[in-house]
Amino acid sequence: MHDKIKVGITHGDINGIGYEVILKTLEDNRILELCTPIVYGSAKIAATWRKILQMGPVPFSQIDNPEVARHDANNIINVVGEEVHPEPGVASAEAGRAAFISLEHAVADLNRGRIDALVTAPINKATIHSDQFDFPGHTEYLEAVAADEKSKALMILCNDSMRVALLTTHTPIAKVAATVTRENIIERLKAFDRSLRRDFGIQSPRIAVLGLNPHAGDGGVLGTEERDIIAPAVAQARDERILAFGPYPADGFFGAGSYTHFDGILAMYHDQGLAPFKALGMSSGINFTAGLPFVRTSPDHGTGFDIAGRGVAEPDSMRAAIYATIDIVRNRRRYDEAYRSPLRKQYYEKGADNVVLDLSGDE
Repeated sequence: MHDKIKVGITHGDINGIGYEVILKTLEDNRILELCTPIVYGSAKIAATWRKILQMGPVPFSQIDNPEVARHDANNIINVVGEEVHPEPGVASAEAGRAAFISLEHAVADLNRGRIDALVTAPINKATIHSDQFDFPGHTEYLEAVAADEKSKALMILCNDSMRVALLTTHTPIAKVAATVTRENIIERLKAFDRSLRRDFGIQSPRIAVLGLNPHAGDGGVLGTEERDIIAPAVAQARDERILAFGPYPADGFFGAGSYTHFDGILAMYHDQGLAPFKALGMSSGINFTAGLPFVRTSPDHGTGFDIAGRGVAEPDSMRAAIYATIDIVRNRRRYDEAYRSPLRKQYYEKGADNVVLDLSGDE
């Protein structure tokens, strides 16, 4: 039995730069040493994009399902009909439908265990929206369709220098303050701490928590959420053995490079975390959805309609997303194996009524 990780890749919006970054990533066949790529899309559309971009051959093995994937080749499953044609840079309903079909097929295989992980190319949220996809983005959709209905997705943006998680994801700014509650912060900190341990292999992660208001409220002058909600939540997390610190003013935190002293950063809302993250390292950044029963990553960029078809899109983020997927799958497997049968507590607590354990194995 082959033990290489099967990575499903959705083609995203076929009129954006999705196929370009996929083809540029997979034309280097050294990636086959690390995983078995399976693109959910169309061999015809891939060939059309290769001609548009004037690229050399990027061979694919056309397969019907992941179980027959070749481990020595790039694989593609044709889920989109031959009547669909790409129009670089055009936002169209046809491209939206093609993006959803790709995602739907890949997630179905993911939930069945036929692929090990998922990498999603960018979608256009306006054109993919339909009765089947009534979600603000990938994160919310994946949470809703995960086989484990209790799953709670956590968006984490990461690169080599930082990992930024979001308290709120695609929430309108007018509604953000209402979601900043002690319960939500504690829930996110627990999920973040677990992901840093299980998905990233960090034994005792340190998490910085950002404030909501300018200057983290300035002692209540510019807002009271820090004093009344965020600081008490951080204190409670510490009581529950999560190494959380803050709240910190977001501008000074990133400007002074304080992010380098922490394993993770919890931002209160989308742009508070993503704007500095992308400014400091967008080319190699990826989006990882923690908290789900499967591993999903994506490049940290959009559809790039403005540059689609020009051949200038960089594949660095797509390549980083695939590499991160492989690392996270391996980390999860190691973590789950290590903690599958935890030892009973065998130490003394000062001041407690301790009982000597019988370690002979006899009941």
